[in-house]
Amino acid sequence: MTRKAPNGSALDPIDRKILAALREDGRLTTQALAEKVGLSPSPCWTRVKRLEESGAIEKYVALLDHKALGYANIVFVEITLDKHDDKVLDQCGEALVRAPEVIEAYLVTGEYDYLAKVAVSGTDHYERFLRETLYRLPGVRQTRTTFGLRALKRSISVDPLKAPI
Repeated sequence: MTRKAPNGSALDPIDRKILAALREDGRLTTQALAEKVGLSPSPCWTRVKRLEESGAIEKYVALLDHKALGYANIVFVEITLDKHDDKVLDQCGEALVRAPEVIEAYLVTGEYDYLAKVAVSGTDHYERFLRETLYRLPGVRQTRTTFGLRALKRSISVDPLKAPI
């Protein structure tokens, strides 16, 4: 079965090779990428542009080392709201997006409402984040925190060559 790009167009094996190569190194030149996937530069460039336009490639980013930036701790925070109306959900979601410590945030199903991945310098910084950001949000009933000890896997997306359909 052929995988589909976000716009519904099919991703062929060459598209998946291009995506996998750019996933590993988004700074590859068109020439280097073309060599890696077995194309000449012009058709490779055309395919990359099509993948960008289709949304299969959202953007190019640098993956930063949090420790090097002084944020040695990754914390996962489960956030439970006392109300679930649109206003409270929107306020909480927008506040999580604005908080500089929050590196990922999801509205989820299950026992809690939001799951946030937070980068902090230590427990003092996390306490400030709780008191000055999370606990000031209207509608937050409770939080549950888990500190990450060590990252076993860290990537920005699935591998298009290995991920099952």
